[in-house]
Amino acid sequence: MLFSLSLIGYYLSTTTYIIFFVTQKNKIRSAARCLLFGAGVLHTVTIISRYFLAGHTPLTTHHDTVSFFAWSMTWAFLSFRWRYQVKNFGTFVSLVIAALMTIAALSSQTIAELPPALQSAWLPVHASIAIIADGFLGMGFCSGLMYLLQERELKKKRFGVFYSRLPSLDALDNLIQHCLTVGFPLLTLGIITGSFWAKQAWGAYWHWDPKETWSLITWFLYAAMLHQRFIAGWRGKRAAILAIIGFIAVLFTLWGVTFLLPGVHSYVR
Repeated sequence: MLFSLSLIGYYLSTTTYIIFFVTQKNKIRSAARCLLFGAGVLHTVTIISRYFLAGHTPLTTHHDTVSFFAWSMTWAFLSFRWRYQVKNFGTFVSLVIAALMTIAALSSQTIAELPPALQSAWLPVHASIAIIADGFLGMGFCSGLMYLLQERELKKKRFGVFYSRLPSLDALDNLIQHCLTVGFPLLTLGIITGSFWAKQAWGAYWHWDPKETWSLITWFLYAAMLHQRFIAGWRGKRAAILAIIGFIAVLFTLWGVTFLLPGVHSYVR
């Protein structure tokens, strides 16, 4: 019931953000933000209640993982909102959150008993940090998408629906940087805590399990992206494209590896 109410809240918020995108009326934007905040609070209560129902941190099933992903992205956006004013960013972020919540709603919500490898204090540490990192990287994806849309409008020189409703390219480029400079350290910390957990559970820090391997590939993508940005000066369109590619790697690590490449992480269903 609580999850369903959260889902409705996110849908209402997304719908209101879309209406704001069309009308550009500030009162509607404020309403959308309040709805998103309310949905985030209700979602927090949902996760806490599921913790007490399960008796452990609810991050071990596909439903819980994707639900927490949506929760992370919600609060990542709301935390950024206090510092950065980016026009219509909420519309794009809320669409991704709504999509994640829909996927979570379509997944089995059955609470399964933890296998021995997951009965560890590292579970809430590693899993929560890794998924919160994904939330910030997801915002980087939205920023990159907005950048490409705005650049396309400018190149056409026939300004359409997006031009007046999207921030400047410089603002979006800076937003990509802010999202990645928060998400990448968290991604790094997630991999480090995961290696300590692997040592405790299986006796070695690294097994080259498919999910571990793809996590490392994703890490290298973002590391190369930040290196090229700060050392070689890669900005603009290239940075936007790389932010999108990096997030695709994040999604493949989350879903593709889980369902296509069996390994020691195959218990996450």
